[in-house]
Amino acid sequence: MQSTGRRTFLATGALAAAGLLAACTSGSGSGSGSPGSGGKGKPDPDLPLRTRAVAATDALLAQYAALPAGSAGGAPVAELQAELVKQRAALASGLPASSAPSAAAASSPATAAASTAASGSPAGGTVAALAGAERSTAQARLADLAAASPELARLLASAAAAGALHAVRLGDQTPLTVPADTPSAGAPSAGAPSADGGSPSSSPSTPNPPSAGATAALQAALAAEHAAVYAFGVVGAKVPPGPKRDEARAGYAAHQARRDAWQRILAAAGATPAAAAPGYQLPFAVPDPAAAGRLAAEVESRLTAVYADLVAAGSGGLRMTAATALRECVLQCAHWGGASTALPGLAEPAASPSAGSASASGSPR
Repeated sequence: MQSTGRRTFLATGALAAAGLLAACTSGSGSGSGSPGSGGKGKPDPDLPLRTRAVAATDALLAQYAALPAGSAGGAPVAELQAELVKQRAALASGLPASSAPSAAAASSPATAAASTAASGSPAGGTVAALAGAERSTAQARLADLAAASPELARLLASAAAAGALHAVRLGDQTPLTVPADTPSAGAPSAGAPSADGGSPSSSPSTPNPPSAGATAALQAALAAEHAAVYAFGVVGAKVPPGPKRDEARAGYAAHQARRDAWQRILAAAGATPAAAAPGYQLPFAVPDPAAAGRLAAEVESRLTAVYADLVAAGSGGLRMTAATALRECVLQCAHWGGASTALPGLAEPAASPSAGSASASGSPR
């Protein structure tokens, strides 16, 4: 790993660029929840996908509401339920009123059995069943990525990443699996364990050259990964020998693998891959192991916005690869102590008063 003095910290580094991407994504993230009409008088091509995503979210909310009082143990059920209400608000934005039942109705215990049966989610009012339902719902969102518009794809990938983290926080460590019939370029994490516990994936390949927009998003992802490699070198240098240093080394290797994968894709497309900056300015001083852990979480958090942009810009296998990278960053951010959000990489929509009250009334005690 690099020592902390190997490079001079410069304000023009890619970590700063990633911060700007996060700001841009926040603006566009709110657009991801905007009405998806195809223009006045034109059908919304995303309507079936949005309707299905809202129905799946309603089924999850019903399962949260049906969890018997006192059965949650130490699981953060109320917190996850509140995040799910925010996801629903974004997914339902733009749907006709007749197609989007209220969150209060979805959160009613009276609808739990019917919603669960309709969604095919695991039955049973247990935290384990709830965790399995979060995981299967996240996988269903991934299955719809290829057919979604760029902004809806961004939203679905973000919600799927949050759902994967929900499942982990509820005790389900089963890796998410990409649907067999979904195009996949392979997650660029060769040489390091997958953040969600899966085995390393093969190197990504792209049967079709990326579009101009996808190329720009790939260059941004590459620049951010250059910075992440540097930052994790600092993290590894600041944590003491032992499990944490091993985790820092694994993170360093994972970011190296993604960096190398983006370089290969860009070079194969005839583009000149972005070079590493002469140096990088960290977002704060890192004098000790605690600060190193905060840096690791911050880097992973900033990368979620970069990969949300790549999901929107890409298509086919590249889109799925970006969604996988987004999910891995979300899980690693949480692993290093970062805060969870309802829609990683996007601006969170404020829950409506009725949705908020529904979440509170349906929270297990």
